[in-house]
Amino acid sequence: MSNSADSPGTGSSPVRGRFRPVRVLTAAVFALAGLIFFTSFNTAKGTNIRTDASLLKLSDLIQERSHKNGQLNESNAVLRDDVEALAERDDGSTKAEDEKLAALERNAGTQKLSGEAISVTLNDAPPDATAKLPGYPEPQPDYLVIHQQDLQAVVNALWLSGAKGIKVMDQRLISTSAVRCVGNSLILQGRVYSPPYKITAVGDPEKMQKALAASPAIQNYMVYVNVYGLGWKVTEDGTVTLPGYSGTVDLQYAKPVE
Repeated sequence: MSNSADSPGTGSSPVRGRFRPVRVLTAAVFALAGLIFFTSFNTAKGTNIRTDASLLKLSDLIQERSHKNGQLNESNAVLRDDVEALAERDDGSTKAEDEKLAALERNAGTQKLSGEAISVTLNDAPPDATAKLPGYPEPQPDYLVIHQQDLQAVVNALWLSGAKGIKVMDQRLISTSAVRCVGNSLILQGRVYSPPYKITAVGDPEKMQKALAASPAIQNYMVYVNVYGLGWKVTEDGTVTLPGYSGTVDLQYAKPVE
């Protein structure tokens, strides 16, 4: 007969009743694995969480909303033309009042504007760009893309030169317009654009080009143009007609919590 601890009558507890840390640890591992599987399933919702499909969906949503905003702006412009046509039939105003209103609309940027113009086009550098001049470091990814301040520098210089009107891509700028970039995309008045970015301004071509050359911010940008190949092109376009601003003019602002 065996004299092991399993044998009754030896005075010691049976093996089956002893505390086994290994079994507790094993149970904890299985419980943790189950929690991980459940969390992964709940996060994935039936999709592959190793892919960037969610990012793609977000990008598609942004593009869809941008396209929809463009359509709404066009519809708004048509309705505004209809309203103005109806108002012109008999609004009870004098000729002087009509002329004053027209001048205010031109200054506000809601009416078309024709005149001599120049265009400035900015573009990203090639992704494989290297330093073209000695003494400069090899480029970081940040050096090779257009930034918000680059676009703002061009717009500010053109306004400073006395430009009568400015269009960025296909949209007219007004006093409440904000030129903003998120990543490598321009977001302007609810619509999204990718480079190259084209800015067109109506005014005195010579004064506008001088203002561009004199801008310290643009001078800094030109270093990256010459060293890393960022895109920069200025052209005289002759007589150009800028569209009137067709978006909403309602101001949105923060309100204090009551």
